[in-house]
Amino acid sequence: MILKTNLLLFSSVVALITACSNESTNNSEVNNMTVKSINPANLDTTVAPGSDFYMYANGNWLKNNPIKEEYSVFGSFHKLDEDNTNMLKELFDNAINSKDAKEGTDIKKIADFYSSGLDTLTIEKLKIEPLVPYFNEISAIKNTKDLINKIAKLHTIQVYPVFYIYGNQDDKNSKMVIGQIMQGGIGLPDRDYYLSNDKQSKILRKEYVKYIVNLLSLSGKYKENEVEKIANNIMKIETQLAKASMTRVEMRDPQKLYHKMNLAELQKLSPDFDWGLYFNLIGKPDIKEINVNQPDFIKEIGKMTNSIPINDWKDYLSFHLLNSFAPYLSNDFEKVHFGFYGTILSGKTKMKDRWKRIVEATSGMLGEAVGKIYVEKYFPAESKTRMLELVKNLKATLKEHIQALTWMTPETKVKAVEKLETINLKIGYPDKWRDYSKLIISKQPYVLNVISAENFEFKRKISEIDKPVERAKWDMTPQTVNAYYNPNMNEIVFPAAILQPPFFNKDADDAVNYGGIGAVIGHEMTHGFDDQGCQYDKDGNLKNWWTKQDIENFKKQNAPIVDVYNNYVMLDTLHVNGKLTLGENIADFGGVSISLDALKNKLKGDEKNIDGFTPIQRFYLSFAEIWRQQIRNQELMRRLKEDVHSPARARVNIPVYHSDDFYKAFNVKETDARFVSVDKRIRIW
Repeated sequence: MILKTNLLLFSSVVALITACSNESTNNSEVNNMTVKSINPANLDTTVAPGSDFYMYANGNWLKNNPIKEEYSVFGSFHKLDEDNTNMLKELFDNAINSKDAKEGTDIKKIADFYSSGLDTLTIEKLKIEPLVPYFNEISAIKNTKDLINKIAKLHTIQVYPVFYIYGNQDDKNSKMVIGQIMQGGIGLPDRDYYLSNDKQSKILRKEYVKYIVNLLSLSGKYKENEVEKIANNIMKIETQLAKASMTRVEMRDPQKLYHKMNLAELQKLSPDFDWGLYFNLIGKPDIKEINVNQPDFIKEIGKMTNSIPINDWKDYLSFHLLNSFAPYLSNDFEKVHFGFYGTILSGKTKMKDRWKRIVEATSGMLGEAVGKIYVEKYFPAESKTRMLELVKNLKATLKEHIQALTWMTPETKVKAVEKLETINLKIGYPDKWRDYSKLIISKQPYVLNVISAENFEFKRKISEIDKPVERAKWDMTPQTVNAYYNPNMNEIVFPAAILQPPFFNKDADDAVNYGGIGAVIGHEMTHGFDDQGCQYDKDGNLKNWWTKQDIENFKKQNAPIVDVYNNYVMLDTLHVNGKLTLGENIADFGGVSISLDALKNKLKGDEKNIDGFTPIQRFYLSFAEIWRQQIRNQELMRRLKEDVHSPARARVNIPVYHSDDFYKAFNVKETDARFVSVDKRIRIW
């Protein structure tokens, strides 16, 4: 979950709160063993490129690939992720019977975790029984000290009532990891769902209370005539937390999230909460410094611990314990949980097959242990070599773009180039694998293996606090279909799993790879210079390196992007939030611009047509292909409210219609519906 770490920790090419993927289409070979990776059958040529390029490039694929019941969104990332799941299943099935699966080995832990998740007989027999000791401890709470004790204990298994705690780099001293406290404690995906008066939010609030009632009733811990009142009390606590929380747009400003203090200062900020006791209980009694992301929120939770009745807190904690682990309990709990989060919130009509859910859980909980065996079997070394060449070419092109900027002063250009040249690159997998020797996984009930894995990960993160940053560390596993830029590390990271068609095809022509993974590389590089990333220097510190004039000029450059996306209409009346999505939109513009010019530099006039398409046309078609997707209305509405990424259709259509080469490539005329005049075309980086 993205909320278990700093929201600004990294900017990924897709939202991390959902699975990601896409289809690969490798046709017959032409010319010099070049693979035709653009399938003309996926195009809808009844749509003019100048009216809706997204539909022109993807229309027939969309017609022929209706969304599957178990998905709320399905496209390129999701198809690749689905293929990845099948590959992981093969690895896990082999692990169960492996001669190397000896006690204490990572292979044995993978096999035992996976097997416990598939053991439905035991899971159905036990139902909620494995969690009873935790519920009993919550029931025994008598006072505020007990309450803090139980909040801390739940945090150590990564159940996060009230707030989040984690370790992350110090924004202003990127060499060190410090403790981070962030607002949290709510079960709906965003604070606005509790406070907005639009029709959708009102409906979701009612459905959420119903869900709380259903989940608590299923637990058998509550009387039927009391549970609705208890659910409403839980909703009141969460609403109070939501009122004290910052909006997602406000949290996009890293300066607003930086409030470093020591333990004494934190205690003074929120005197009603015993912070010394809390840090002692989570295993960090000697913590030196903490960054409080939202001080007003922390003030409020201190007051709430004393003003809210203890019995209400007990019900709130019990619900959050159950809500966190319902997907790992018996089928009745899974169904209720899916009914709200899968169907009501996202529009899914069917859960994924159980084996898929267990494969995904195993991969997530034993991340790099799984990653190690994944890359050994599925990641070819030549992919890394080709990627290094791509990144080198894109870096050179972005440097040319920076030096040619008319709105940036020479002084700041020098520093921008320094930052660009300092960007570190990680491809495929870590040089040093994570140590899982202290993780206890056994033939115990599935949910207890999940709790053990969550506790292991919590201890690992907390142990990093007040220590120097480990620069070799990765924030994604190799089997993740995604990529990211981390401003504190000033690095771009491409896990092995995304280096497959349609994003990267080692056998394809350059145009296809530059339109696919090249645009992703350019996207991640540009994050170092978007409205958030530009606030971090080449060493990853939150430190201004711009002149005052450059800052003003950059804001002027950004304003049209906000307006263009604000005016992009979805579902007839809904709009993209241009401020919330600004950083990702800047990165999308940069990704297309940088990668296209890098391709043109690479071609140097050697432009051979394939399947009747020029290399420039194939570039744009490849770019559109990686973003094709089917999405349910409920999921789209949810993402428009929460997601920092624009919807896929906007991610394709807006950047291409602001790209000069697109007009010549597809003969777009002034009379075409989406024609943008030259003087209004946006280009920042």
